[in-house]
Amino acid sequence: MKKINLLKLSVFLIFIGRAWQHLFWDAPYRTFFWDESLLKPIVEGWFGGSWTTYATSSATDTFVQGIIKVKGILYLIAAFCALIINAKNKKWTKIPIFIGGIGLVVLSLLLTKEKFYHLAQFFEHSIQFGLPFVLLYTYKKAYEKSRLILILKILIAVTFFSHGLYAFGAYPVPGKFVDMVINILGCSESFAITFLYVAGILDFILAVLLFIPKLDKYALIYAVLWGLLTAMARIVANFYWDFPLQTIHQNLHEVIYRLPHGLTPLLVLLGAKIFAKKGTFVAVNFNISDN
Repeated sequence: MKKINLLKLSVFLIFIGRAWQHLFWDAPYRTFFWDESLLKPIVEGWFGGSWTTYATSSATDTFVQGIIKVKGILYLIAAFCALIINAKNKKWTKIPIFIGGIGLVVLSLLLTKEKFYHLAQFFEHSIQFGLPFVLLYTYKKAYEKSRLILILKILIAVTFFSHGLYAFGAYPVPGKFVDMVINILGCSESFAITFLYVAGILDFILAVLLFIPKLDKYALIYAVLWGLLTAMARIVANFYWDFPLQTIHQNLHEVIYRLPHGLTPLLVLLGAKIFAKKGTFVAVNFNISDN
């Protein structure tokens, strides 16, 4: 049996999920490297080349693929460091975690660019790119329990509120949201849209209740359940018995890096037991089977 800290586990899941994505699938770096309005002046002005040649070159695609794989290796190293970081080795383990955190911010910016610069697209990843820096903060001398819990609540509120904007319809409701509800509940499209609309309203309410004493506990419990359910929905809605292993390989990484959407509220719920009063990080141990 192994014992692992919940915060470290959450950061590990974020990094390992993104590593899986980058090493085996794809990431939106082409949205930058194939942006004609942005890079054409550089390609043709600085390097004197042709934009058409650059955009259609296999060498360009190989270069982008190389960047994606390198980022995947970086996330893999950061995931390992998130598990083993402690007061003795923090001088070197914090470096990959910090670089990985910056990488997650850049990834969120690229996802935002890919989605027509919807701000909600960036901020719905707040937990994912914020937790690595929260982990590093716990090892600072200036660490304060109350400030840490406030930061976690803000990350939760921003993530759920931004996610709610899509479900509510403030932005075009993503087709994959509708498809997941239909596949899981076996309902009609109109019911799925209504379901998402209600879920979006609940996300807005949650974001407010998180900061109201005595009511925040109930908001956090809902956030734990909804965060874990929406993470698991990625594989439940897209699982096919005809090719189960391929289905898992294709979708499990999305589940993994979203699990902290439910684990972070749990972290706050257990806050009094997790965080010491005098600036010392205290581990909360969870038993995880070696199997």
